[in-house]
Amino acid sequence: MPAGTRVRWAVIVATSVALLAAGCSSGGGSSSSSGNASGIVTAWWGDPQNPLEPANTNEVNGGAVIDMIFTGLVQYDPKTSEPSNANADSITSDDQQNWTVKLKPGWKFSDGTTVTAKSYVDAWNYGALSTNKQLNSSFFSYIQGYDQVAPESGNPTAQTLSGLKVVDDNTFTVALTQKFSTWPATLGYSAFVPLPASFFSNHAAYLEKPIGNGPYQIATWTKSQKMELRPFTDYSGPDKPKNGGIDLKVYTDTNAAYADLQAGNLDVDNGLPNAALKTVETDLNGRFLNTPAGIIQTVSFPLYQPQWSTPNAQKVRLGLAMAIDRATITKVVFNNTRTPASDWTSPVLGAAGGFKEGICGQACTYNPTMAKQLVQEGGGIPGGQLTISYNADGPHKEWVDAVCNSINNALGNTSACVGNPIGTFADFRNQVTTKKMTGPFRTGWQMDYPLIQNFLQPVYTTGASSNDSGYSSSQFDSLVNQANANADKSAAVGQFQDGEKLLATDLPAVPLWYQNGTVGWSARVDNVLLNPFSVPVYDQITVK
Repeated sequence: MPAGTRVRWAVIVATSVALLAAGCSSGGGSSSSSGNASGIVTAWWGDPQNPLEPANTNEVNGGAVIDMIFTGLVQYDPKTSEPSNANADSITSDDQQNWTVKLKPGWKFSDGTTVTAKSYVDAWNYGALSTNKQLNSSFFSYIQGYDQVAPESGNPTAQTLSGLKVVDDNTFTVALTQKFSTWPATLGYSAFVPLPASFFSNHAAYLEKPIGNGPYQIATWTKSQKMELRPFTDYSGPDKPKNGGIDLKVYTDTNAAYADLQAGNLDVDNGLPNAALKTVETDLNGRFLNTPAGIIQTVSFPLYQPQWSTPNAQKVRLGLAMAIDRATITKVVFNNTRTPASDWTSPVLGAAGGFKEGICGQACTYNPTMAKQLVQEGGGIPGGQLTISYNADGPHKEWVDAVCNSINNALGNTSACVGNPIGTFADFRNQVTTKKMTGPFRTGWQMDYPLIQNFLQPVYTTGASSNDSGYSSSQFDSLVNQANANADKSAAVGQFQDGEKLLATDLPAVPLWYQNGTVGWSARVDNVLLNPFSVPVYDQITVK
């Protein structure tokens, strides 16, 4: 999921047979049952890019809501990210390619209708069909029939995935195009949640007030202002809310949100401005959490623009990457809440999970002399000046300016690079996804599910849902496909890392830093924690 967006081998055990049937607890460990169970928590939020269709939501603001109002087959532990079954009773396969999914019966949507196997099959068919224009369509690409419902060109020749079959109310089968030994662990991602029948029968009404099967339901939603979520009393999962609801308040200025937090007008702020990071612990009397998260920040190049896709431009991209003093920026701008990146994944994976320090090579090594030489050899910056675009309603100006200053210093030109602020996050992402960028732009990835593949496939394979740069490499695509099919986890990790070595050469995106999750909270709430995706565990927050 693009970060401000949703480790694979590190947490999977015996998924070739089935995920554990036990439900995944979203408990915060020390959460107390005391306090005001009817108290409302106010939390920072930003407008989602798109309407809240699960298969069309691939950014963090929309994703936070989808995760509160839906529960899928699988959930991820809020502390370890380990997957376990939620709405699924079992997910089994004898050959790693043909899977049988059995549901726990009796689950309900918040409109009172029952969650059935058809709820999943219909939702996945809708998400995959190209004419529905769902950003997460490619998440269904491993299901048989995807090439008919979402062909690379032309109109679909089928309306449903041939690999999906409803067996009975609580059972459906999934036939994949190849062996995918850890496929069950992907199913906690929001694209795979079920949809109620009303989604299809009255789509306009759903878009105004989405209906899910999760721990919360939407009470009111005034776009660009506030969303009120309240506990769904008939929720069947184990992660029942320990508060009376969450009011998500839209802020277009992170400093204004932080001021409200300090004044007691906001309870939870996980969009802290960079300037506050130096004083936040004192400001909030220790009510602050800084914890590693599965997030990487990058700058991507629009390779769909001819001036950025030539052999000379490749030299320029490498030179610009080497001109960025990551160590100084993470220390001065971010107060060590970031770590300089040296690959395209996240250290939360660990070595066994696929993280390999230094795989980015010279592209992530600050060398201003070589940077200037490479940019000159490549014919200079296309257009004469580098503009790095970012959304103005997020805490990005300081670091973008710092990156530009570093580039300007390396190139010996005070105007070689400038920041280009673009309205709101939704405005910015719309320009990115419609491929209107003419220069580099900020990107990031917040893992969707605990698989190393998630850092690579959705972002860099040809035509993938979050391939913002337009990168296309048949060799990279092949390595990802081979890794997915490989039941040997160690060998699969090696294939993914071979793909990263290609990224180090082709540089569709430049790694900047790994991001910690940060959150501050008011004196009226307790039990605030962030999951490994850097999202507050809203259902565990208690009001005093």
